[in-house]
Amino acid sequence: MASQPRYIIRHIHTSYLIENMNSFRVVFHCGFLLFLLLLFCRSEAEPEFVTVDAHAAKDLVHSGNHRFIDVRTEEEFNKGHADVENALNIPYMFNTPQGRVKNPKFMDQILSACSKDDRLVVGCQTGVRSVYATIDLLNAEFKHVYNMGGGYVAWLEKGLAVKTPKLEL
Repeated sequence: MASQPRYIIRHIHTSYLIENMNSFRVVFHCGFLLFLLLLFCRSEAEPEFVTVDAHAAKDLVHSGNHRFIDVRTEEEFNKGHADVENALNIPYMFNTPQGRVKNPKFMDQILSACSKDDRLVVGCQTGVRSVYATIDLLNAEFKHVYNMGGGYVAWLEKGLAVKTPKLEL
């Protein structure tokens, strides 16, 4: 007799699941949608930023209203950089034997050269470091910051003016 109640309980349980399958699906889908909503709508979301191409970056800087910040390493900058007036080289990262590390004084160096109301165009070698630097600047309440998409590589590909060191023979 002991086996009969188990069968009935199993039978009731299975029937209950079959009859209420749609309810379980709805609850599952609502839970999954809530998870996605929380994942993508975090209150700590990164600020939105504007990326401009190399020509637009050149035009902004040459208008006299924007300053160019090159966030590549000093070595990269000294090999060649965008030929724009008052370009600043403030590395976002440094090369170390362990790999690249973020410049711990990046924001202090920016703040010593620029105000939060300055209009800035940020560039790097390929457009990756400048994205991180742009996000950091916006998080630090800089109001007018543009990322130069493609970086110095795009600048070269567009045939824009560059400053390179003079080679001594």
